[in-house]
Amino acid sequence: MMPCLLLQTVIVPLVAAIVMYIPRSETGRFAGWLAVATLGYTSLLLGMVGVQVYHHGPILEKYYLGPEVSLNLLADGLSLPVALIINLICLALSLYSLHYVDHRIELIYRGADARTSALYYRRFFFLYLFFPTGFMGVAFCTNLISMYLFLELLTIIPLYFIMAQFGYSDYISRYKVALMCLYWGVAGATLFLIGILLGFTQIGSFEISEWSRLTENPKTFWIALLILTGLATKLAIIPLHVWMPWVHAEHPTCIAGLLAVYANIAAYVAVRVLILPLGSEMQPFSIPIMSLALVTMIYGAMLTLAQTDAKRFCACSTISQISYSVFGIGAMTAVGLEGGIFYFLSHILGKAILFSTAGILVYTVENRDMKSMGGLWKKMPITAILWMSAALILSALPPTSGFVGKWLLFTGAFQSVLSNPAGIVLVIAGILSTILTLVYTFLAGIRIFFGPSKPSLRESNIKDPPMTMSLPLLALALIALILGLYPQPVLTLLGSVIRPF
Repeated sequence: MMPCLLLQTVIVPLVAAIVMYIPRSETGRFAGWLAVATLGYTSLLLGMVGVQVYHHGPILEKYYLGPEVSLNLLADGLSLPVALIINLICLALSLYSLHYVDHRIELIYRGADARTSALYYRRFFFLYLFFPTGFMGVAFCTNLISMYLFLELLTIIPLYFIMAQFGYSDYISRYKVALMCLYWGVAGATLFLIGILLGFTQIGSFEISEWSRLTENPKTFWIALLILTGLATKLAIIPLHVWMPWVHAEHPTCIAGLLAVYANIAAYVAVRVLILPLGSEMQPFSIPIMSLALVTMIYGAMLTLAQTDAKRFCACSTISQISYSVFGIGAMTAVGLEGGIFYFLSHILGKAILFSTAGILVYTVENRDMKSMGGLWKKMPITAILWMSAALILSALPPTSGFVGKWLLFTGAFQSVLSNPAGIVLVIAGILSTILTLVYTFLAGIRIFFGPSKPSLRESNIKDPPMTMSLPLLALALIALILGLYPQPVLTLLGSVIRPF
């Protein structure tokens, strides 16, 4: 087997980012294709890792950086599916970005010469490759300091600068939203850091495998509370959600799907860092987590129903959708955890498609107001299929992956509250809230694509975008369908880690 497979998935995107900045000529358009090739290569590596983990068990690569700090990387039944699906989304959105970024540069930097445009083009993909590095680091690293650094890497470098230079709105507004993103991201990561430092004072180790030693420690409750609060900031759980509609809606659309990954991956961190090593100590948090998740589900759905801006519609729906994963994880049963993680993977697939489809609408119609759209399916049939595919996934209708995830997470939630009448009401309310997702996703789709055609659009030359934008999204929809029809391989991998819990 090729050596250092996991390390390559983390390091190769950074190496590619440096390489793409070497040429200074006007022909620097190779940057986008270099990003695509890099992520295609790391996806192949992860496929090789997946075969090994599925048939032979976990892979651990050890790289020591200094006293108590390591870059040890673990691919097991939990981290591998998370890393693979995320990397495939990064690959798909890099293809989608090839044409989309040209469009954004043309709109924002009108009159720029070819050299300046090429510079911004390279700059975008340079920053873009920090995302897969950060995501792979969070998924695979076993050391909490390393995990913190990767979480900060995601916040400080790409999110801020891409928002500031390529986001929507005017120059001042873009920087204001970028700062909002930075402040909230750093705030959540800082609470996470304080929690792990407090844990270190108790056991003298930053390795996640050692955290079971915190069991029955009187400070464990406060350690867990700090870390959960930090992660809740990233998950946009009420009342820590206020940044999401602004930041998520104003980012470039090709990045918005990755911002959904950034928010959702905190659910994985909660399972890996807290729930699996500290199961019994986490039980007091179960009902509060599920309750906050339910409130966030309903509030986010109602907020989404009120939106007419296509991008803000997608942003507000993220608030609601993330909370289903949190609800399953909060149940703290094996089935609930499997369902929460599986739905996390389904949600990021569906949201990458939905947000990118909204970006296609903005790109073609040159308008974000859904009320000004209508009857577009005749002109944009592929785009209509993409929107409805995302609606199916997010509404958890069979045979998509969303159905499997919600079935498992609500089953696990019922298992955790069978002896608690109030808890049963909580779970039933969560199930009923899924109707709101069905309503807002399909209602918006009907309004945009199947309603009466607006006069301003009838004579226009609106059509489906280039296939480099559509095909990657269709591939993501196909992955979600395969996971819905044949979820067992992923569930087997997840169960190999979670079932012992």
